[in-house]
Amino acid sequence: QVQLVESGGGLVQPGGSLRLSCAASRSIFSIGAMGWYRQGPGKQRYLVATVTSRGSTNYADSVKGRFTISLDDAKNTVYLQMNSLKPEDTAVYYCYALSGGVNYWGKGTLVTVSS
Repeated sequence: QVQLVESGGGLVQPGGSLRLSCAASRSIFSIGAMGWYRQGPGKQRYLVATVTSRGSTNYADSVKGRFTISLDDAKNTVYLQMNSLKPEDTAVYYCYALSGGVNYWGKGTLVTVSS
Protein backbone atom coordinates (compact mmCIF):
# COMPACT_ATOMS: atom_id res chain seq x y z
CA GLN A 1 0.00 0.00 0.00
CA VAL A 2 0.90 3.65 -0.43
CA GLN A 3 -0.20 6.51 1.80
CA LEU A 4 -0.16 9.98 0.28
CA VAL A 5 -0.31 13.35 2.02
CA GLU A 6 -0.76 16.55 0.03
CA SER A 7 0.08 20.08 1.11
CA GLY A 8 0.53 23.53 -0.38
CA GLY A 9 -2.95 24.53 -1.49
CA GLY A 10 -4.47 27.89 -0.75
CA LEU A 11 -5.80 31.14 -2.15
CA VAL A 12 -3.80 32.92 -4.84
CA GLN A 13 -4.51 35.78 -7.21
CA PRO A 14 -4.69 35.25 -10.98
CA GLY A 15 -1.18 35.20 -12.41
CA GLY A 16 0.28 33.96 -9.16
CA SER A 17 2.08 30.74 -8.27
CA LEU A 18 1.73 27.86 -5.85
CA ARG A 19 3.66 24.68 -5.25
CA LEU A 20 1.86 21.53 -4.18
CA SER A 21 3.67 18.70 -2.43
CA CYS A 22 2.73 15.05 -2.10
CA ALA A 23 4.64 12.92 0.37
CA ALA A 24 4.49 9.17 -0.20
CA SER A 25 4.93 6.52 2.47
CA ARG A 26 7.60 4.70 0.47
CA SER A 27 10.18 5.23 -2.23
CA ILE A 28 8.90 6.61 -5.48
CA PHE A 29 11.14 4.17 -7.33
CA SER A 30 9.18 1.34 -5.73
CA ILE A 31 5.87 2.90 -6.78
CA GLY A 32 6.24 3.40 -10.51
CA ALA A 33 4.26 6.51 -11.32
CA MET A 34 2.71 9.42 -9.48
CA GLY A 35 0.81 12.50 -10.45
CA TRP A 36 -1.96 14.94 -9.86
CA TYR A 37 -5.63 15.04 -10.76
CA ARG A 38 -7.96 17.91 -10.11
CA GLN A 39 -11.70 18.35 -9.72
CA GLY A 40 -13.27 21.75 -10.15
CA PRO A 41 -16.72 22.76 -8.86
CA GLY A 42 -19.35 20.75 -10.70
CA LYS A 43 -16.74 19.06 -12.87
CA GLN A 44 -15.30 15.61 -13.23
CA ARG A 45 -11.87 14.72 -11.93
CA TYR A 46 -9.23 14.70 -14.63
CA LEU A 47 -5.52 14.17 -14.96
CA VAL A 48 -3.27 17.22 -14.70
CA ALA A 49 0.27 15.81 -14.75
CA THR A 50 2.16 12.57 -14.24
CA VAL A 51 5.75 11.55 -13.62
CA THR A 52 7.24 8.08 -13.71
CA SER A 53 9.99 6.80 -11.44
CA ARG A 54 12.34 7.29 -14.42
CA GLY A 55 11.39 10.95 -14.67
CA SER A 56 9.15 10.87 -17.74
CA THR A 57 6.43 13.48 -17.52
CA ASN A 58 3.08 14.15 -19.16
CA TYR A 59 0.73 17.11 -18.89
CA ALA A 60 -2.83 18.03 -19.73
CA ASP A 61 -2.95 20.53 -22.60
CA SER A 62 -4.59 23.11 -20.36
CA VAL A 63 -1.53 23.33 -18.08
CA LYS A 64 1.36 22.79 -20.48
CA GLY A 65 3.93 25.56 -20.16
CA ARG A 66 2.50 26.69 -16.81
CA PHE A 67 2.75 23.66 -14.52
CA THR A 68 5.81 21.54 -13.81
CA ILE A 69 5.80 18.17 -12.05
CA SER A 70 8.95 16.91 -10.39
CA LEU A 71 10.06 14.35 -7.86
CA ASP A 72 12.52 14.12 -5.02
CA ASP A 73 13.09 10.48 -4.26
CA ALA A 74 15.22 11.23 -1.22
CA LYS A 75 12.12 12.79 0.34
CA ASN A 76 9.59 10.42 -1.28
CA THR A 77 7.87 13.56 -2.51
CA VAL A 78 6.33 14.74 -5.77
CA TYR A 79 5.82 18.42 -6.45
CA LEU A 80 3.54 20.36 -8.75
CA GLN A 81 4.80 23.87 -9.45
CA MET A 82 1.92 25.95 -10.76
CA ASN A 83 2.65 29.29 -12.39
CA SER A 84 0.48 31.83 -14.21
CA LEU A 85 -2.56 30.54 -12.40
CA LYS A 86 -5.99 31.23 -13.81
CA PRO A 87 -9.42 31.23 -12.16
CA GLU A 88 -10.24 28.07 -14.10
CA ASP A 89 -7.42 26.30 -12.25
CA THR A 90 -9.55 26.50 -9.11
CA ALA A 91 -10.10 22.93 -7.95
CA VAL A 92 -9.31 20.31 -5.37
CA TYR A 93 -6.00 18.76 -6.40
CA TYR A 94 -5.51 15.08 -5.64
CA CYS A 95 -2.21 13.29 -5.59
CA TYR A 96 -2.22 9.74 -6.87
CA ALA A 97 0.19 6.84 -7.10
CA LEU A 98 0.03 3.85 -9.40
CA SER A 99 1.67 0.77 -7.97
CA GLY A 100 1.12 -2.86 -8.87
CA GLY A 101 -1.89 -1.94 -10.97
CA VAL A 102 -3.61 -0.18 -8.07
CA ASN A 103 -4.34 3.56 -7.81
CA TYR A 104 -3.83 5.20 -4.43
CA TRP A 105 -5.18 8.65 -3.60
CA GLY A 106 -4.48 11.46 -1.22
CA LYS A 107 -7.31 13.38 0.44
CA GLY A 108 -6.83 16.43 -1.76
CA THR A 109 -5.82 20.03 -1.28
CA LEU A 110 -7.90 23.02 -2.37
CA VAL A 111 -6.47 25.60 -4.74
CA THR A 112 -8.50 28.76 -5.23
CA VAL A 113 -7.49 31.31 -7.84
CA SER A 114 -9.37 34.53 -7.30
CA SER A 115 -8.83 38.25 -6.97
